[in-house]
Amino acid sequence: MLCDVSFAWLGLFGAWASYYGASAGFSSVPPSSADDFILNSTTQIDSATVTGLLPLGFPLPGIEGVRVEIYRVFPQDSTSPPSGRVPTRVNSPSDVKFDARDTAAGSLTFSAADLGVFVVSNTVLNGIHPVPNQQTGGEGPASGEEVQLNAQFTTPLTLPADHYFFVPQVQLSSGDFLWLSAPRPIVPPGTPFSPDLEEWIRNADLAPDWLRVGTDIVGGTTFNATFSLTGETVPEPSTVLLMLSGLSLLAWRGTRARPRPPVRGRAGRETPGGSRH
Repeated sequence: MLCDVSFAWLGLFGAWASYYGASAGFSSVPPSSADDFILNSTTQIDSATVTGLLPLGFPLPGIEGVRVEIYRVFPQDSTSPPSGRVPTRVNSPSDVKFDARDTAAGSLTFSAADLGVFVVSNTVLNGIHPVPNQQTGGEGPASGEEVQLNAQFTTPLTLPADHYFFVPQVQLSSGDFLWLSAPRPIVPPGTPFSPDLEEWIRNADLAPDWLRVGTDIVGGTTFNATFSLTGETVPEPSTVLLMLSGLSLLAWRGTRARPRPPVRGRAGRETPGGSRH
């Protein structure tokens, strides 16, 4: 199963500075971007890829940690009605995460590949403000090392059918990680789905609320983000039970239908069916 598309276009901020304290309260929430995906049935997700931008000349060993958080769609896992500090919470990520994997907990491992120098036309890094100051137009272009992060979940994410948001967070020894965005609507080789919600972002000052990167901050546009997920659907328990029952029935029928071996008659000849003459 693939969700969204690995197609870099515009850099948007998805960095975080201190994920070790992120569970202590909203005051420690790092700047994070979120983009959505849909599961039509229970799915075990084993890995993810994220494409982003590192500072120019940044060494790959300087990537100190990776965390992936999964959110459901507001108003799930949220306080409702919301605070009113953002234009809307409709179709936003929830207040708090639904599940997470990270290197600190040993539930995620990762590798990184440097794809070379890359330039983006706009960024969102520090300009994440509540209303009425939410629309800044972005913070201008940036250049850096394009990197693809490949995350393996040593403890897979098992998610029931639902609409979710994917939130990657990357800890660097210095500087910021920018999560590259992608076209919206999704184009090949990505896998389109509907409804495809736009990318959202927040920081500690805005949490638990979220802003739309394109509509609220940049203005007049919308974005997706660059990521993919890989996994397998999980059979429902009733389906497994029916499959096992069917196998048992086939085995029973096979036993009843098995021909009996021939038995030697008194005269030394074989007689079919096991009767004796």
